[in-house]
Amino acid sequence: MNYYLDITLLPDDEANLGFIWQKVYQQVHIALVENKVAENESAIAIAFPNYADKAYPLGNKLRLLVKEEQRLKQLNIQHWLKRFEDYVHISSIKAVPESVDKYASFRRKQFTTNRERLARRRAKRHDESYEQALQHYEGFDDEQSTLPFINVRSLTKDKQFKLFIEHKIASNMKEGEFNCYGLGKEIATVPCF
Repeated sequence: MNYYLDITLLPDDEANLGFIWQKVYQQVHIALVENKVAENESAIAIAFPNYADKAYPLGNKLRLLVKEEQRLKQLNIQHWLKRFEDYVHISSIKAVPESVDKYASFRRKQFTTNRERLARRRAKRHDESYEQALQHYEGFDDEQSTLPFINVRSLTKDKQFKLFIEHKIASNMKEGEFNCYGLGKEIATVPCF
């Protein structure tokens, strides 16, 4: 990745950071779909420079990264975020610093189950109350509660879901593909700065 631009989210009394993330990320996703390079594949990657921020786990900044500067120009993210101009600041396109020596992968993490679902299922199968079944899973490590997420609406299925985002640090750049959420498939990394 050689070029980037930052979208800084600007919450206020009327719109909190979670609400702005939901609206902005939805528009970014639509923009990536409209500019995809193959089925569910984007040439544009996304990073969260302030990931693991104590106030809000995803921070307040979204970074779009590309190999060729022309891709960001063609995307024209200002057009897609025009409705939210009071809530975002979009930087100009810049070159990724040459001194970058840290990389990260941002991937979608999908869960097949959670503690509450397991308890409901156990209650039905073992003729227990929901509370009894929930106690059975008392020590269940619910990873969903620790990963940050953005509420996203699927326009094809007209359903809202939580897009959980997993973050891992890597010591070197690993080429790979990115989906239309801008998140890496498999091992793809982006520069971390």
